[in-house]
Amino acid sequence: MEQTINEVFKNRADKYENRTAVEKKSNGVWESVSWRQYYESARSVGLALHSLGVAKGDRVAILSENRLEWLFTDMGSLGAGAVVVPIYTTLTSKEVEYVLDNAGARAIVVEDRTQRDKVLACLESLPHLEQIIVMDNGDGGETIDRVMGFQALCELGRQKQAASPGLFEELSQAVEPGDLATIVYTSGTTGAPKGAMITHKNIMAVLHSLSSVRPQYCFDTDQVVPFLPLSHVYERMTDHFFGMYTGVTASFAESILEFARDVKEKRPHVIQAVPRVCEKVYQKILEQVDQEPPWKQKIFKWGHRIGIEISGLREQKKSISPLLHLKYKLAYFLVFKKLAQALGGRVRWMTASGAPTSREIILFFNAAGITVVEGYGMTECCAPATMSRLDDYRIGTVGQPIPGVEIKLAEDGEILIKGDNITSGYWKMEEATAQTFTKDGYLMSGDIGEFEDGFLKITDRKKDLIITSGGKNIAPQKIEGLFKFDPLFEHVIVIGERRKFLTALLNINLEQAALIARKEGIPFDRPQELLEDHRFLETVAGHMAERNTHLARYETIKRYRILRQPFSPEGGELTVSLKLKRNVILERHAELIDSMYADLN
Repeated sequence: MEQTINEVFKNRADKYENRTAVEKKSNGVWESVSWRQYYESARSVGLALHSLGVAKGDRVAILSENRLEWLFTDMGSLGAGAVVVPIYTTLTSKEVEYVLDNAGARAIVVEDRTQRDKVLACLESLPHLEQIIVMDNGDGGETIDRVMGFQALCELGRQKQAASPGLFEELSQAVEPGDLATIVYTSGTTGAPKGAMITHKNIMAVLHSLSSVRPQYCFDTDQVVPFLPLSHVYERMTDHFFGMYTGVTASFAESILEFARDVKEKRPHVIQAVPRVCEKVYQKILEQVDQEPPWKQKIFKWGHRIGIEISGLREQKKSISPLLHLKYKLAYFLVFKKLAQALGGRVRWMTASGAPTSREIILFFNAAGITVVEGYGMTECCAPATMSRLDDYRIGTVGQPIPGVEIKLAEDGEILIKGDNITSGYWKMEEATAQTFTKDGYLMSGDIGEFEDGFLKITDRKKDLIITSGGKNIAPQKIEGLFKFDPLFEHVIVIGERRKFLTALLNINLEQAALIARKEGIPFDRPQELLEDHRFLETVAGHMAERNTHLARYETIKRYRILRQPFSPEGGELTVSLKLKRNVILERHAELIDSMYADLN
């Protein structure tokens, strides 16, 4: 059994050789490499880094969007025995400095001049950083100390390979399961980022576990179209490492904005997504239906109702009557086939992990023949700890523990996780490690949960639970998910800690706002203007009131404020996996929040 990701890489390159391994679309053109080319390129990077003095255990950082060079650097560095430190491109120079300093990175591979300049701005405070390698080396011929181009790096590696054949394999084989493979810094919904120390053993535990599940999640004939950032542990463990382990062909989308187009072109069998992606696809469908004539809307509602009923029966493993089956075939042709075709027509399943997903949205996808796999995990357990099975799932839960993972609940309901996938702690942060891991090896997740017949259900973040001044314990994520089910609301953050009632900050979906305004005859030149129009604001109030009818009295949103600027990863309000950074948002909008309670003082 393979014990390091280096073994997996070498074995798959030997097995599949000239078959396409990975490809990336840039400026509308796909660049593809075979398994053999993939291995040789990674080997060149690894040998070059070795020639530059990078030794086993040294840290090599990557600051780039998804590119083939990212993958070559990752596998080359790991093969040379180095420890890879991914960094998000959205970070500021100061934040990049923090990660590089904390990790003690010896080299960094950056995407372009923009990312290079972030590093150069803090280079004087990073004496341990000896080399900056630039993928797009558009430097106009300038020479900068400690900076070189990626092509020059690869050429150095090829020269090393010619002089020392077999060296890369020796370095790769010298890596042991317990050796550190990567330090992944948490996206930091609260506090400073912490570097989770992930070993080859941790990675392999996940790969062996997922591959043992039946029916299988993936096959070596599968096509995937990754679009989430490789800097995030979720994407790296799934489409990258697990895809490599399985032998799939990975066609990296040009960008998240071009994902829909690239999916149609490459027709994947599996899509690794987060709930917000599912929500956006669903909202887009509802927006399109709103623009159809009334008779088409009636057909959609009928088909939608049939599909939801069928999906519910499948979930419960109940029989489907011949008449209902016949109705469903018609509903699929009239309604659900379009969704399947929009995603390429071959998708068997897609994930919705990391946050709650509406039951109706999941049933809708399932009715289109696309099983939505819910799961749960975090950086500290190498992404997955639980996953739904393709033939055994319960919507609203995050599935069952994956093989080899043990989960129990603390007295207060906190989820505790144990297994070979669990990291040993945080790099250079003994106190934080002691606060996160129990003495007997359980990861204290910080999430509150409960079991339903062996299926884990997440009720909320331990730190996010709202306790009102009246003593009510409220889970904000449940309420936020309910409001986001309305396509008008892009983001909702619920507030009420030690307050008399709940309030909320809203981001409005401007596309949906424009559709509603046209339907209601509200004139506007730009959708943004609607946020100042009292007629449209009355419509928003109506939508808020409708959503409140689904909640207990103490859970309802009594007051709210609409934010003109949308939350985004670039703005710092969302993580790269599109989770709300509550502390950041609450701090930035403290005065606005206080204004909603001002008359109570």
